[in-house]
Amino acid sequence: MKQTEQVAEIEISYRPAISNKPIIKSSLDAYNVVAPFFPSNTIALQEKFVAMYLNRANRVLGVYELSNGGISGTVVDIRLLLSVALKTAASGIILCHNHPSGNLQPSAQDKEITQKIIAASKLLDITILDHMIVCPENTFYSFADEGIIS
Repeated sequence: MKQTEQVAEIEISYRPAISNKPIIKSSLDAYNVVAPFFPSNTIALQEKFVAMYLNRANRVLGVYELSNGGISGTVVDIRLLLSVALKTAASGIILCHNHPSGNLQPSAQDKEITQKIIAASKLLDITILDHMIVCPENTFYSFADEGIIS
């Protein structure tokens, strides 16, 4: 048997239907897209982490729910976060999680995971555009607006 008969051929296809997807121009635009991913019946109960993936024009490719946690935290798997970015050919990511307590201020852990994700994504030439914290009172905190992410 020839060597080439033992190897599978890989075919790649990419046809996203994005013509009607929103373009993110501000943190408010991003909040309006991710807010529905935090249902009102659980936003004050359970922490959740989602990521919004964008193309070069900041058009939304999609939102992926990375984790559901408990009352005071959730786990973020950076490998999973970035594997979804690679699969969708994303150029940018907006990170988002909720604080069930209603406290809009980022914790030390929030800042630490953000920096780890930024460092990892740089290796893949993917930009972390923002990290948002949403709260039950329809309010949010933007790391980008506050100058934590430039």
